[in-house]
Amino acid sequence: MAAPLSVIIPALNAASDLPRALESLLPGLEAGLIREVIVADGGSTDATRAIAGSSGATVIDSAPGRGKQLCAGAAAARGEWLLFLHADTALSRDWPERVGAHIDTRPGMAAAFRLKYRSDASEARWLEARANRRARWLGLPYGDQGLLISRALYTEVGGYQDVALMEDVMIVRAISKKRLVILDAEARTSAAKYERDGWRKRAWSNAWLLSRFLMGASPETLSKLYR
Repeated sequence: MAAPLSVIIPALNAASDLPRALESLLPGLEAGLIREVIVADGGSTDATRAIAGSSGATVIDSAPGRGKQLCAGAAAARGEWLLFLHADTALSRDWPERVGAHIDTRPGMAAAFRLKYRSDASEARWLEARANRRARWLGLPYGDQGLLISRALYTEVGGYQDVALMEDVMIVRAISKKRLVILDAEARTSAAKYERDGWRKRAWSNAWLLSRFLMGASPETLSKLYR
């Protein structure tokens, strides 16, 4: 039987982060879990494509925009299961055990990982705890937490939407909390934007954008306020 998992990574000028993300996939390759790694490139002008190609990943072209790139990657994937991962996120080494068990025992459920920021700041621990509570209690993990989903369920919920922002929120709401679990492995993601803008300022800005979206604001409108 072919390995069940297609890993899909949307990338745009991600040369500084992508090697770490790709390296974190090696345990899944060694375990025979990964069928293919697809990097959906949105027009990078740095070494992103070369890094992805040299790792053995399949590089496909996409118009820029994470929603578009996720859709393109999913359309190209051949696996029975899809693992969507941001280019600045690396998985903890125990992820294949957790993902393999999920695939074997919960075929009708999607999953995300526990969030961990690559930062020693105390604010990082505060925000991780806040985000992980949100994921458990509301079924709303961040896109940074990855998404593991069967092809069948992905198709059933309509997949990712080609929108300017909030594509991660839209798909987990379509999946619903009752069909989403948080795996006991970490998605270790970049803290660069929080360190640039300030942890609490950035966190509350993101929360405000999410609240506006849930109250009906369009992704296109909100994308103009996001940076």
